[in-house]
Amino acid sequence: MSPELEKFPRNVLVCEKSNFLNEKSRHDIHVSKHNFNYKISVLIPECGILPAKITSVINRFSPYYLVRNLPVYELLEETFLESIVKKGNFYALSYSTKIDEDNSIALLSSGQLILSLDKDTYERLGLEGQPSQYNHKKAMRFVVTLDLTDKSLTPGTKRYQRVLSSIKDRLPLRYDFLFTKCNTGADEDKTLCKLLSQYSYEEHKPAFTHHTLKNIPCPTLYPSDIQGKTLSCDPHHFLEWLGAVNLEISCENAADSFLSTYVCPEPKSSVSQALLCTVTGFISPENVFVLLQELRQYFDEPKFTPWISLTVHGFMDSPVSWGATEHGFFKGGENFYNFVCFKNQDYWLHMAVGAQDGCPP
Repeated sequence: MSPELEKFPRNVLVCEKSNFLNEKSRHDIHVSKHNFNYKISVLIPECGILPAKITSVINRFSPYYLVRNLPVYELLEETFLESIVKKGNFYALSYSTKIDEDNSIALLSSGQLILSLDKDTYERLGLEGQPSQYNHKKAMRFVVTLDLTDKSLTPGTKRYQRVLSSIKDRLPLRYDFLFTKCNTGADEDKTLCKLLSQYSYEEHKPAFTHHTLKNIPCPTLYPSDIQGKTLSCDPHHFLEWLGAVNLEISCENAADSFLSTYVCPEPKSSVSQALLCTVTGFISPENVFVLLQELRQYFDEPKFTPWISLTVHGFMDSPVSWGATEHGFFKGGENFYNFVCFKNQDYWLHMAVGAQDGCPP
């Protein structure tokens, strides 16, 4: 590769076309495996007022917690394991840790604890792991994966005691953490509240904004042409346009504009109005799925728009992207997916990651 090309970050874009009613559709699996989401954007062309049902779904999103200076071993304490971790629907992610510089910790709803560690921390902990896929000539970063639901890590076993001793006594790791949970019962709530009461924490609701865009050029999309060979614009150009709209960048290349020469891709049409809705915070896959289901029902009544878009962005410094697939930052840390939902329940799914990521599922 030429030196000039190496200056630009590469990325991977996987495109999938299906129908929500198809029994082989994997839309629910793709949503559930993207564990750590910080931003959602919904774009509805030819819409000026956000439907009340969509507002209601977003307002019911789970709260999340920012817990300060939490010892990692707390995630392995017996009561926490049995009452929360092993029951699923709980997510934890170390906060303000840079994946290419710091140690980064993630707890998936599946019960997998992922520790992405620098070489010094890894050697001092003494836990078994694997070199990061994104090392250079010499391994300077390692990934430890602990399945906390495995019988060998049941409290009281030798392996459990060894792991607990490593992160509690040998090298007590402490970080700020983000927590969120879904569909938990009274016992889970009681256990979490007890843990939170021992540390400094803040409770937050996802931030929610929306506004109407006027007279914007909009790409023409046809359900059958996801590759943009004949009737639609190609996926890369469509996602680029979506990004410009979210950043409120003009797509008209006006003669008097000195800020942007960007032009909406062809084929296109003019839309009198479009509603842009944004949600930011620590958002669980379960909340995303409920919103996707509601967006599908948007077409139950006649609408002018032929499609709507849902984009979900993952944390740039999360140690994983989809499932337990290792995530690296490289130059952008991007890992996101986008649904384009059509009137007939067809959908396009775009899944994008940077150069330091495995291919999305």
